[in-house]
Parts: sequence; C-alpha cells; structure tokens
Amino acid sequence: MPNDPNRVSEAASPVRDIEPSAPQEGIGLCLSGGGYRAMVFHIGALWRLNEAGYLVKLDRISSVSGGSITAGVLGLHWTRLQFDASGVAQRFNEEVVAPLRDLAGRTLDAKAVVGGILLPGTIAEYIASAYDKHLFKGADLQALPDKPRFVINATNVQSGALWRFSKPYMADYRVGQLDKPTTQLAMAVGASSAFPPFLSPATMELPRGAVKEVAGVDLHREPFTTQVVLTDGGVYDNLGLETVWKKYKTVLVSDAGGKMQPEPEPHQDWVQHMVRVLDVIDNQVRSLRKRQVIDAYEAGERRGGYWGIRTNIVDYKLPGAMPCPFDRTTELANTPTRLQRMESALQERLINWGYAVCDAALRKHVDPNIKAPRGFPYPGSGI
Repeated sequence: MPNDPNRVSEAASPVRDIEPSAPQEGIGLCLSGGGYRAMVFHIGALWRLNEAGYLVKLDRISSVSGGSITAGVLGLHWTRLQFDASGVAQRFNEEVVAPLRDLAGRTLDAKAVVGGILLPGTIAEYIASAYDKHLFKGADLQALPDKPRFVINATNVQSGALWRFSKPYMADYRVGQLDKPTTQLAMAVGASSAFPPFLSPATMELPRGAVKEVAGVDLHREPFTTQVVLTDGGVYDNLGLETVWKKYKTVLVSDAGGKMQPEPEPHQDWVQHMVRVLDVIDNQVRSLRKRQVIDAYEAGERRGGYWGIRTNIVDYKLPGAMPCPFDRTTELANTPTRLQRMESALQERLINWGYAVCDAALRKHVDPNIKAPRGFPYPGSGI
C-alpha cells in the first residue's frame, strides 16, 4: 500500500534488502568504489582470499563503481577458475588478474568524455562499450554463476534507492523487479561505475510491462518502470554493503574508497562551493557506513573483517603482518579516482597492498589458523 506508514521506516533504513530476512549463515564480500584504484586494489584482496581458500566459500559478492569492474570479471570467468580440492582457484591469474591489469593500462574516462561530447551517444554508453570490448565480449547477466550471487549496484537517480543487477533479477525496492534479465554485463558495470558528474548518468530503456510489481513498491509506474536513470552505485553506498548486510552473518569489506581532503580556503563561487558541500555529505556517509561495520563486529552482531586502502597495517597488531610502511600505503591511497592509464609498477604496488591488508584482516579477525603468506604477489615491486 503506497501510504503504509511502515514504508517510511524501511525506506529511511541505511540497510535494506530486497528480500528482508534475519541474517543467515554465509559469507558476503563487499567491494567498494574508487575507479581503477579500487579495481586494482581489490585484485590483491581477491588474490589473498583465493590463496586462503575463502574465495570459494563466498555466498555473495556485492560491488559498486570500480569494485564492480573487478566483480564483473570475476563473475564472468568464475566457471573457468578451476578450483582444486583445497578450494584454491588455479587459473585466478589468467582469468581475473590478466584482463583487469590489461584494462588498467588503458585510459577510458577522458576518451569517453570527448566521444560523448563530439560524437553521437552518451559518455556512459562509451564507457560501457569500452568495458564490453576489453572485458565482457557481449556477455549478459545470465553469464554470471548461480553461486556465489553477484550483485552489481547502481544508484537510481529517480527513486533515490539502489538499482541491483544480478542473474536472478534486477530490481529497485521502490519500482519493482525484472526477472532473469538479459542486460549486458558491460551496461551493469558501466551504470555502477558512472561516476558523476562526467560519466553520469547511464540510462536504460525497458520494455513496458517487463518490471513486475512486488510487495511494498510505491513507484511502480511509468516512467520509473520503462526508463531507468542511473548513476554510480557509490553515490548511495560506497562500500557495496547494503545487499550483504541483512543477508549474512559474516561480512567481509574491501574498501578502496577516497577521502575528502581538508581545504583551508574553500571556493566561494556557487558551483565549486556546491561540489565541496556534496563532498562533505559523501564523506560523512562513508564514515557512517564504516562505523556501522566496525561497531557490529565489536558488538558481536556480525563476524568478518574490514580492510581499507587507508588502513595502517600496524593497527591490526598482528605478529608477522607483511611489511607495509604507512607513508607508502598512504601514497597509494591517494591515487586519483579515475579510469586513467596506470603504470605497471603502480598496479603491482596496489595489488601487493590489497593482498597484504586483506591478509592482516583475515588472520586477525576471521581465521587465525590461516597460514601466513610467503610474500607479495609481486615481490620485486613491494609497497
């Protein structure tokens, strides 16, 4: 019922699942946004999860923005990873690392902006086309595995809620649900990583009647159900947390998001001042999400671990943690949030850092019996 008073409470909740239920046993992984910086950092985290035998244990992988690029490649190639008897994927490097590193060596955002301005088509369409060319080769959401469930999140600008892309359905809890979508994987990842203002919005045209009404919706009508206007998933939930939080008791969070820097003399003109104010709002939301996760761990409401690109590894107080000087990791954390060509050496340092900080979180807070790693994935590059 549109005027149900309970709807206000649910809509205002910082965490809401399209399938509300008490948390169940299972492991969910959240991959944050942050452009190529996040995409490459998450490679290292996945690398360590795989070596520790945890990649195969995941029930759900939820992603936004740059994290969705990594998740999309992992999901598309999942059936080719060749997990051995110990649960370690033998083809992780070939199927996941190689294509993502190849993409990281290409600049997409600047070319897309120029193409979107000077040529027919939108900037978001150029980005999706580049993803398809280099990564997804025409694959759609039905190419994802049944398990783990991959959920690629974008923000619905019309409803103000998440638009969730997955194999069983894509949905917005205020608009409705479309079952077994054949939307291109590149479109889903492109919408999830449509970073405003330059790469946003991404628009989807849907057939009339394709989106079905489900319990609790209040916007099941045109144009909400036929033309969906999306932006970066990180606008709503930069950790990709929402679609995992109420579903599973064990939540792993890989956070490569940015951080607002102090500005001693803020601009006074209304355009730049507005951008700065929006940055303040965004920074506050990021901080609240992170605090929600940490508090729940400490209270015993959830199990799991959080690792961030801005974490100081010594804070884990883990004997035998990998050597990661904080000044060097801070330098990596300040890599711009762009889809801009990244030098091979920087890629390897970011992968090493994602690997090392994920290892510390796993061995300290998830499973102390995990064996310490022998060294970095790229020992010659260090941090």
